[in-house]
Amino acid sequence: MSTDKLAQLSEAGVSIWLDDLSRERLNTGNLAGLIRDKHVVGVTTNPTIFANAMSKGEAYDEQTKELAARGADVEATIRELTTTDVRNAADLFRDIYTATNGVDGRVSIEVDPRLAKDSDKTVAEAQDLWKTVDRPNVLIKIPATEEGLPAITKTLAEGISVNVTLIFSVERYKKVIEAFFAGLEQAKANGHDLRGIHSVASFFVSRVDTEIDKRLDAIGTDEAKALRGKAAVANARLAFAAFEELFATDRWKALAADGAHAQRPLWASTGVKNPDYSPTLYVDDLVVKGTVNTMPEKTMDAVAESSEFKGDQVTGRGAEAQEVFDKLEAVGIDITDVFLTLENEGVEKFEKSWTELLETVNGQLENVKG
Repeated sequence: MSTDKLAQLSEAGVSIWLDDLSRERLNTGNLAGLIRDKHVVGVTTNPTIFANAMSKGEAYDEQTKELAARGADVEATIRELTTTDVRNAADLFRDIYTATNGVDGRVSIEVDPRLAKDSDKTVAEAQDLWKTVDRPNVLIKIPATEEGLPAITKTLAEGISVNVTLIFSVERYKKVIEAFFAGLEQAKANGHDLRGIHSVASFFVSRVDTEIDKRLDAIGTDEAKALRGKAAVANARLAFAAFEELFATDRWKALAADGAHAQRPLWASTGVKNPDYSPTLYVDDLVVKGTVNTMPEKTMDAVAESSEFKGDQVTGRGAEAQEVFDKLEAVGIDITDVFLTLENEGVEKFEKSWTELLETVNGQLENVKG
């Protein structure tokens, strides 16, 4: 067996995607190096990632000056800057995209988070992003809010590949799969070749432990404290059990017979927030074939250095995972409220990052106009 821990992960059927993108990573060859040396086969972005990238250094200055000279406003400038990065990253991954028949080599870009509660505007934004990036290996990220579900279906129905984001609960995840099935059925009716449509479902991990651990600490009993750090992995394992169940149905088999690709589970938010936990917790304990793990580079480095690779840690562990949630409810955790809180916070965080991005880029445009 290879001593390269990231290679072991890849060989186990887990696609390693980087949860970050910046002009600097593209210009310096950093991203190309991660593809070459760290088995990275995809990239995810979000408003926070772009807000961080554009607030540092000078990598965007030249394009910002050009856009300012053309009279672009702040919204148009952000669209140009972000889609340029995504387009260039997609070109970098094009060989992987071809070699994997479109499964990997993917780059995700998110719709404006301010539209999370508006289905029709989300669909329009998704279509615009798809046309603007104009690369077959892009994934358009749509949040799994109640309003996002019909937008997911309508976007897939147009033949557009989708990364469904901000999924926290298994209940909502099942609705995401339903939206995916409906989207493919409509896409077929619309004359699209299902072989060309891909999707992943981004199931958030670390934030579940952060929120539930906080509530367990507030309860304070020994039984409660003994459950710290157990909810996130259990939740993801339950999600995978739901995936296996729903992708074994006759409804899915009919779509697969028409060439459809399964919507892969993607483990998102896998950087560990609690220093008491292993930095590779949400990678090591969620290894299972046919999934994606999108990691910050810090987590990727930790996996390369200290991962305790144990093979498949997910298949057949649904009942064990359910026991964790039974115990959480028994000590007084309101699971429904946890997931509602996490979804609302997730949308709010991305909206805040978008506001920061607007302020940063507006400041840069003002400086150029001087």
